[in-house]
Amino acid sequence: MSAPVSTAAKPVAIGRGGLLAPPVAYGAAALGNLYRALDDREWPRIVPAAWEGGVRYFDVAPHYGLGLAERRLGESLRELPREEYIVSTKVGRLLVPQDAAGRSDLDNLFDVPADHRRVRDYSRDGVLRSVEQSLERLGLDRIDIALVHDPDEHEREALEGAFPALSELRDQGVIRSFGAGMNQSGMLTRFVQETDADVMMVAGRWTLLDQSAADDLLPIAREREVTVLAAAVFNSGILATDAPARDATFDYGPAGRAVLARAQAIARVARHHGTTLPELAAQYPLTHPAVGAVVMGGASAEQVARNSRLVARPVAAAVWDDLRDRGLIADEGHPLR
Repeated sequence: MSAPVSTAAKPVAIGRGGLLAPPVAYGAAALGNLYRALDDREWPRIVPAAWEGGVRYFDVAPHYGLGLAERRLGESLRELPREEYIVSTKVGRLLVPQDAAGRSDLDNLFDVPADHRRVRDYSRDGVLRSVEQSLERLGLDRIDIALVHDPDEHEREALEGAFPALSELRDQGVIRSFGAGMNQSGMLTRFVQETDADVMMVAGRWTLLDQSAADDLLPIAREREVTVLAAAVFNSGILATDAPARDATFDYGPAGRAVLARAQAIARVARHHGTTLPELAAQYPLTHPAVGAVVMGGASAEQVARNSRLVARPVAAAVWDDLRDRGLIADEGHPLR
């Protein structure tokens, strides 16, 4: 029988650098005006709401709003005690100034002026420049965790340039831990095997509907004491509501019939046990011992507070056992697709 997930405020280790945080993090893409612009009445309320809900880990990236998310996050954290929170940001996309000429960045999903362009650079020099720029935008003297961002087509460059540079920065105390953040688990697994990284963020591959990371990343991460951060736990929307509708999205596209049926079946089990589908989605990734935290976003103080509440009440072991007995979630190491 599985044990219930502990989601109390007790901190857990993130990486091997002595970092501790509760097992829920705020993913700050919305601070970069993801999908829509947040006005000056909205965005300043988000980080305080996360803090009030017990969040002490904040994840961001230069990619999010062409640096806007980093600037807003840094401003939001300025009055909070530095030793009480973790910040991770990402490397691999340098921001190069350009004339916006009235254009926006909505083609890349962010409602900001296109006054910079993203340049993929996973070299040593690119990583050092990226970290320096992020420190300036955040207004911090150190970054706790640096993650190589989506190096799908740049694996060799990341292994030969980015990871050695991050190891060097860790030795210098500029960062405490490093790793990569991706939407796939296969390359992350190779990074665990071939580098001294101690944190990996996997988006959408360790969820109620996609457990493929159990095939590769999770076992070796546990063996090598690498912390896995589970992001995109709602698979872009289908798991974020109590009752998934026919127009639900799964991994940023329309949910197929089989996926929708499975999500609806899990939701029925949740209701039977007096819990909800979003609560299961937020807590399921934490059932694996390699996972240190789930990363959830939110474009309003209300959304962020709601996400914090999703992990406040531990899901009973009987719920997971029922789902496994019905074939709706996998036994560890035997993922469903």
